Amino acid sequence: MHAWRLRELQHEDLDQLIKLWHSSRDGHLHSVYSISDIMAAASDGNSIGAFVGTELVGAAVSRIQVDRAWILMLAQAPQWRNQGLGSSLISTLEESLAETEVVKISALLPATETRVQAFHNSGFGPQEELVYFERSVPVQPKELQTLGRLGGSASPRGLWDDMGGMQREKELIERRLVLPLAKADLAKSLGVEPPRSVVLFGPPGTGKTTFAKAVASRLGWPFVEVFPSRLATDPSGLAAALRQTFLDIAHLEHAVVFIDEVEEIAAQRTGGPPSPLQGVTNELLKTIPAFRAKDGRLLICATNFIRSLDQAFLRHGRFDYVIPIGLPDLDARKAIWERYIPDSVNQHVDIDVLAKSTERFSPADIEFAARKASQRALEEAVYGTPAGRGEPALQTRNYLEAIAQTRATSSEKTVNDFLDDIDRLGRI
Repeated sequence: MHAWRLRELQHEDLDQLIKLWHSSRDGHLHSVYSISDIMAAASDGNSIGAFVGTELVGAAVSRIQVDRAWILMLAQAPQWRNQGLGSSLISTLEESLAETEVVKISALLPATETRVQAFHNSGFGPQEELVYFERSVPVQPKELQTLGRLGGSASPRGLWDDMGGMQREKELIERRLVLPLAKADLAKSLGVEPPRSVVLFGPPGTGKTTFAKAVASRLGWPFVEVFPSRLATDPSGLAAALRQTFLDIAHLEHAVVFIDEVEEIAAQRTGGPPSPLQGVTNELLKTIPAFRAKDGRLLICATNFIRSLDQAFLRHGRFDYVIPIGLPDLDARKAIWERYIPDSVNQHVDIDVLAKSTERFSPADIEFAARKASQRALEEAVYGTPAGRGEPALQTRNYLEAIAQTRATSSEKTVNDFLDDIDRLGRI
């Protein structure tokens, strides 16, 4: 948890804002905007302050002009620089602008300004040879209604970086999916056709959904998950509801569309009489080529049982890649454990031992074991015998006990089948 608290600036904060403006300049003589411009903009709202206690330690002040928001001031007190505060301020400011008509967020900086990392971290890009930063808002105002009807959402930034471990899978997805889409013009100039649709497969609980959301976050595109079980309740029928969903998605400029457990609607067709499910499979097979015809969108389908998918579903031309997402390796397991060990006890816990003890555990299995250990520590603290003087409530042995009582989701057979599927069906 960050040490600062973010909220909209109020009139009573303006005196502190003036002091922050002076302290953040470090003696620089030039500024694009005067202090009077900044005070006027801060008084009009759409400005965010970061507070430690009652002290203002950072601020992002913006002014809206028609459909563009200008960041007039992004400042942090000297002792709070290089700690991610600037990126947090920009992210919260963007959230506050979500209900406005803003389609671009811009910043104009002095040519000598060097403290620009927060803009780079937040997806802004310098324009030509100017020190001018700009980034399009991922969801245009006219698209909000469509996105809401689909149950989609704007992707929070930083999900990609938050994914610990899984470096092999991350590098593969970064190179095959993200790079050609993020650098589309360069890719096309080199004869690379950006991917339009991919399949992620692997044992249950390996993070396929997390990867899909992280790709959307990395691209800055909205994320739409299609739930076949929900579409099945539509009075028009599952096939018709699926068709209408993709017609609605076509109105979005950019989108990462995700279908989990796609085997539910794309299973192997039998030679028997047509069934309602076969009609859904046929509809999906017709939908994918139409989806692929437009730039700026990516379909990600995930399955735990790739060998159950219809052969026509996986053929070349429908999916660019069929990417395996395996169980976390040792480094990934360390990163996952670190996420769930409380800071107050991590010095008493041997992460290496826990990682080695959870081979064949999925990320979800590790989370379950960690939470089990924490829950038992809570119950013991309230109802049990008090721990020894100075002894931490959670130690390595507590987690090892929870691991011993947690059954791995993936059996040895599941892992072997997955390795076989990589050889037979993977396409990277």
